[in-house]
Amino acid sequence: MRERLPAEAAPYDSIPIIDLGPSFSGGLEDRRAVAREIRAAGCAAGFFYVRNHGVPAELTAEHLALARTFFALPEAEKREIDLQFSPCRRGYIPLPEPNPAATAPPEFVAPPLELKEGFLIGNDLGADHPYVRAGVPNTGPNQWPRNPPQLRAHFERYLTHMLGLGRHLMRCLALSLELPQTYFDDGLANATVFARYIHYPAPPAPLPANLITGNTAHVDWGLLTILLQDDIGGLEVQNPAREWIPAPYIPDTFIVNLGEMFEVLSNGLYRASMHRVIGNTSGRSRYSAPTFIDPDYFYRVACVPTCVPANGTPAFPPATVGEHLAARYRQTYPAAS
Repeated sequence: MRERLPAEAAPYDSIPIIDLGPSFSGGLEDRRAVAREIRAAGCAAGFFYVRNHGVPAELTAEHLALARTFFALPEAEKREIDLQFSPCRRGYIPLPEPNPAATAPPEFVAPPLELKEGFLIGNDLGADHPYVRAGVPNTGPNQWPRNPPQLRAHFERYLTHMLGLGRHLMRCLALSLELPQTYFDDGLANATVFARYIHYPAPPAPLPANLITGNTAHVDWGLLTILLQDDIGGLEVQNPAREWIPAPYIPDTFIVNLGEMFEVLSNGLYRASMHRVIGNTSGRSRYSAPTFIDPDYFYRVACVPTCVPANGTPAFPPATVGEHLAARYRQTYPAAS
């Protein structure tokens, strides 16, 4: 992975909050003003909060409430939709098993596992969809739990709002790069969407040696992530001075972050920053709900015209969404490729 903290980038000590309200108006100048704020945030951190985003507060409250209800189900019921039963990797992701590795050789040191469980869905495609018939990776139907019974209808409604917000943000981002606001519309006409529930339980005491709390530092591979988090918080972003900056819960906001694909589009002008979730010391469970929005699997991700450097050669070679994700998977999980 290439170096992600260029020396010339200015450090920051907080994540900006951007009011999206004016960007929904009919006035182009209002939208451009919001785009300028997004440009500053994208160049500095690649992370920003959005408020007045148009997603109903009752919908976001219900989304986290249903997460709590789902993860409170008996383990056997959650495992009915275990990820292992899905050819396209959808469903329940169990908590890791504590393992003292008593039978392992003394020199064997297993990497620590994150103390969390999840539920993952994506574009719900039937067997007759052209992408499923063609064998496009990770395409197919979702697995849905029996309980809570309203979860599927709610999640589909929530994703409709997330996709609408993602497309709106991409129009703002296009303006921020001095492009026509519809520049990315074609790529998002058949957007690739994945959404998760994540549950970080209060850690046991003592914590087994092979488990860690929180989420290890990483960079998102895709285009755009929209995060809904509860009031426990714990998200941190690494700034150019290699300091970890908190991104706490702020009511009625989402946290938006740019992934590696947007770095490619902007030729590194906008950042895909390292981030992590620190250990949960609240004594309560933490819940979060990220939504990942990428272009169509066959969309070509390449430097946009306004970011091409003077020498005419962008820093990153173009690749389709599918090629980029496959390459990152091979780099991250070489033993599985």
